[in-house]
Amino acid sequence: MATMYDVPADDLIEALAEDLEDRLDEPDWGQFAKTGVDRELPPEQEDFWATRAASLLRKVADRGPIGVERLSTEYGGTKGGTNRYRVAPDRRTDGSKNVIRTILQQLEEEDLVETAEGEGRRITADGRSLLDDTAGQVLEELDRPELERYA
Repeated sequence: MATMYDVPADDLIEALAEDLEDRLDEPDWGQFAKTGVDRELPPEQEDFWATRAASLLRKVADRGPIGVERLSTEYGGTKGGTNRYRVAPDRRTDGSKNVIRTILQQLEEEDLVETAEGEGRRITADGRSLLDDTAGQVLEELDRPELERYA
């Protein structure tokens, strides 16, 4: 049986996003919200909400229990320094905690993630099952010779 560690992360996230697109609803404000202080515009992807949810589900499964603060650090970026004299270096910024928190709440409603008191969020048995089943499907569909040893 394949696990999420047996397939490339981008292929797994893409397949999970297709499944989560039907389950999760993007809020009305989701299309206008930036994903961090360092961004100038909101995301332009059609399936951004489902893709971010799939990525969050994988991160919670990999690093859980993990909190919103740590996840916003991982989804952050760098914001440029001052333009006037070009002397200030770039500085690190966090990602949008509201986007992350809302997606995690939706994943909790779907019973894929649960709250561990004082520790953050962790994956449930249903979430682990979804990840492993999707990883098995992705592994079957992959036509990459270097991954044949996992099949």
